[in-house]
Amino acid sequence: MTLSALDLWLYSGAMAVLFLTPGPVWLALAARSLSGGFHAAWPLAVGVAIGDMLWPLLAVLGVTWIVLAVEGLATLLRWSAVAVFAGMGGLLIRYANAPIVRDGRLTRPGVWRGFIAGLAVILSNPKAILFYIGILPGFFDLTRVTWTDVVAIVSISFLVPLSGNLVLAALLGRLRGRLTAPQTLRRINLMSGALLLVVAVLIAFG
Repeated sequence: MTLSALDLWLYSGAMAVLFLTPGPVWLALAARSLSGGFHAAWPLAVGVAIGDMLWPLLAVLGVTWIVLAVEGLATLLRWSAVAVFAGMGGLLIRYANAPIVRDGRLTRPGVWRGFIAGLAVILSNPKAILFYIGILPGFFDLTRVTWTDVVAIVSISFLVPLSGNLVLAALLGRLRGRLTAPQTLRRINLMSGALLLVVAVLIAFG
């Protein structure tokens, strides 16, 4: 394994910050937790997390091959990761008051439908692989990754959002009104945006 503990912790922290950014999955978990409790919400969380495993895996394999084939591309991709996080952080701060867009696919009733909806909403978004292509080179030297490194990256991409969504599902039934209130949403977006800017700085000068 070539990745250091610091590499993995920084990536885990970035995934945690991204999880803390409110989005359609937050609202879907809130709706399911409110209507049917944790039992109704956990299948959605699992479906989303399983979908989250595919895109980073494909991104690592694809970017690794490209970086090995094109000299000097690793540095360019590293700075693209800085731009991605800085851009996301800036947009979150700029549009901190923007409401969350609801996704009706995520709120279909039923355990199996919840799982399929969570899986489908991730897999039907090919922009996700472009996101991972943009950020992964900022955290890891993809010219040196081994299969154990890939397993570690994919595991973090799976476990961080899954853990966060399961905890969220357990709490949202009681706290849904507070977490989706405009004032609270603005604070969360401002905090998440600032943290993403910190991640960009760490990648740039780390």
